[in-house]
Amino acid sequence: MWKFIHKFASPKYFYNISGKILPPLGWVTLALFIVGLVGALFLSPPDYQQGESVRILYIHVPAAMLSMSCYVAMAITAAIGLIWRIKLADIVAWAIAPIGMTMTIIALITGSVWGKPMWGTYWVWDARLTSELILLFLYLGFIALQTAIEDTRSAARASAILALVGLVNIPIIKYSVNWWNTLHQPATISKMGKPSIDASMLWPLLIMIAAYMCYFAWITLKRSRCELIYRERNSSWVKKMVKEAS
Repeated sequence: MWKFIHKFASPKYFYNISGKILPPLGWVTLALFIVGLVGALFLSPPDYQQGESVRILYIHVPAAMLSMSCYVAMAITAAIGLIWRIKLADIVAWAIAPIGMTMTIIALITGSVWGKPMWGTYWVWDARLTSELILLFLYLGFIALQTAIEDTRSAARASAILALVGLVNIPIIKYSVNWWNTLHQPATISKMGKPSIDASMLWPLLIMIAAYMCYFAWITLKRSRCELIYRERNSSWVKKMVKEAS
């Protein structure tokens, strides 16, 4: 297994294998988004309490889940780069950060839009909302450190430490609705037992979650390849590849 990990961590091998993965992954992502959006916007019924406003949740819930998943993935890859000094791990962590930041912004905006008709306000200093806002600041801090420090290795180390410290915020976001009396509704599909959501609404939501996850994998590979080529632009394998393509 370690042999495979070290092989996959090779910049040239990663670039070649990711190039083969991207096209089919892109088509799968597109198909999932089409099916999920059709189901969410046209086939699923309006909620008996929320009405048509429930359709915002097909965008909000996957984005909120991905905002946390992206951070965990970013922190893990940053830790791998920090501990084992694997250059590719630093690149992947850097590639993930803007994606996670974008998903957090989408989650906050769609949550506010949904909250106005449901709660009567766009924003409250609820434990879930506040911790999600802190997550956005953690992403911004990670990106700021990466861009402020000129040496890429030093920037990767500093941002990795920040990412690891910020991991404490993830369980706070996840379990805040259970730990405190919050305005935000509790879990509906990730809790133990039967989900408290009708099957006609559940299947489009699950497909949208899968679509977001596939998109995350696709765009991470895409961004990682671009950053890898930039950082390795003076290496022999990149020069050879450019020469063969021209």
